[in-house]
Amino acid sequence: MTDDPFLLTLLPTTHDLGGFKVHRTLPNRERTTVGPFIFFDQMGPAQLAPGTGIDVRPHPHINLATVTYLFAGAIDHRDSLGTFATIEPGAVNLMTAGRGITHSERSPASVRPDGPALSGIQTWLALPAAKEEMDPAFEHVPKSDLPVVDGIGARARVVMGSLWGESSPVTCHSHTVYADIHLRPGGAMPIDAEADERALYVAEGEASLDGLRLEPSTLYVLRPGIAATLRSASGGHVMLCGGAPMDGPRHVFWNFVSSRRDRINQAKEDWKAGRFALPPDDHDEFIPLPEVPLTVSYP
Repeated sequence: MTDDPFLLTLLPTTHDLGGFKVHRTLPNRERTTVGPFIFFDQMGPAQLAPGTGIDVRPHPHINLATVTYLFAGAIDHRDSLGTFATIEPGAVNLMTAGRGITHSERSPASVRPDGPALSGIQTWLALPAAKEEMDPAFEHVPKSDLPVVDGIGARARVVMGSLWGESSPVTCHSHTVYADIHLRPGGAMPIDAEADERALYVAEGEASLDGLRLEPSTLYVLRPGIAATLRSASGGHVMLCGGAPMDGPRHVFWNFVSSRRDRINQAKEDWKAGRFALPPDDHDEFIPLPEVPLTVSYP
């Protein structure tokens, strides 16, 4: 029996996207998923130059759900379902790709003159095999609809799933837990064994778990069944994610995730051949299929 609550410590791969950095801890060579979470990116924090913004051109996804959660800034979402939604801090954009969807993400025109702020977490959730080819869908859940739980000098927002006796209204396609935890100086929050697989990530400030320091921008995968206390001496901002183990391995290539490699190959051919519909109000450009993508993970 070990006193170490950590099963794995996953260091980030950092990409400089010009004006801001992205720290990616999933997928990782040591671990592909934590519960359904198969992609975990921290964007920023950054203050972009006046007159600029982020412009992620239309691109496709299959067999996954994306979750966008901002700490600062705003992003306009457009997708091939005809959806338009502006996400702001504390709200949730859940886009379920299912059998296929395309979307774009851009800074709103209103924030570009002064230079937009950008800070947040973008994750992908692998869908259960039985739901991989479900109809695509989108839902926006405002900050005011997400439950908030108070700890000792701490406050946590339940982004997805059920934690600390509260449940988020955001759709879960499999057992999922996801929370945004703010610790004031001297604050503490219990981390209970609410899921078989869980991980902690310090997005800002500092924190420790049962006296063990958590390094920033690092994903700490917890041992199953461990209950511990998250604390901060000077203040910290921590994300908790996890859920039930996936029902088998997943393949990842670029923006495609699937339990079947042949399905990913089909999606690659469909995108090259123009068989994905583009967002109706953002269809003049798109991201071509890369020869060597930044995200590749095969079991």
